[in-house]
This record gives sequence, C-alpha cells and structure tokens, in this order.
Amino acid sequence: MKRNRTLALIILCLLFMSLFFVACEKEKKQGTLVVSEQEFVLRQDTENTFTIDAKGKIRNVGDVDVKNVVVTGYCRSCPTLFGVGQWQTSPDIDRMPQQKDEINYIAAGGEVPFSFTEVADYLLTADRKTPELPEKLEAVIESFETVQ
Repeated sequence: MKRNRTLALIILCLLFMSLFFVACEKEKKQGTLVVSEQEFVLRQDTENTFTIDAKGKIRNVGDVDVKNVVVTGYCRSCPTLFGVGQWQTSPDIDRMPQQKDEINYIAAGGEVPFSFTEVADYLLTADRKTPELPEKLEAVIESFETVQ
C-alpha cells in the first residue's frame, strides 16, 4: 500500500515537472516586415494604354531573418471591371508574375529593394488625354517565412 502511494507520488511529481518545462518553452520568434519606401510611376505601355509600375524597399524590423517574401501592389480606388477612360485593376486573386516581386532572403535589420509592374491599367479615351495616378495605391507584403 505504501509502495503504491510512493509510486503515485513520484509519477505525479514527474507529471508536474514535465508540464512546467513545456510551459516554460521559449516562444518562437517571428519576422516583422514593413514597406519602408514605395513609389508608383505612370508608364505608357502601348500607344493607347498606360500602366502603373511600383518600386520601393522592404525593411526587416524583426529579430530573425526571413525568406520567400512576396510583395505586390493594389489600387484600392480602382474598379475591377474593364472600361475606357478609367483605371482598372485585376482582382485580388491569381497575380501574374510581373505583378509581384519575390525576394529570397532578408536578414534581420536588413532592407531590400522591390519592383513590379501592372498595378493598374488605363485605356485612353478618344481625346487621348494622359491620365493622372489614381488615389489609394499601396504596396503590400503578401507573405513570408521566418528562418528558424
């Protein structure tokens, strides 16, 4: 009887110790990225169309390195429907390779340039007036992986 209590007490102590060690496990560090610079440029793509290209820099402000960073751009004020004389953008899904930039690696504290094209497109009207850049243009970090 005494042996069973001692064995149960030892098992109970081991269980509490293992729970203590699991609870005290260090948190995994996560990378933190910000778009530190962004610039949007109007470019005449063909005789009748204009497009917006983007370039800028991404800074890793986290404590760990990151890899496989994907950055793209959005025109939040542009419709997704095709029309003459207005800016239009592709839907948020299935970005073409030229509409995003993929960065292999950014060290902690590092800064890396990015560039991509075709944030939004514009088809000229009959008056052939050059359009102005639309409002609400932004570069967005879509995804990345933390290096462990």
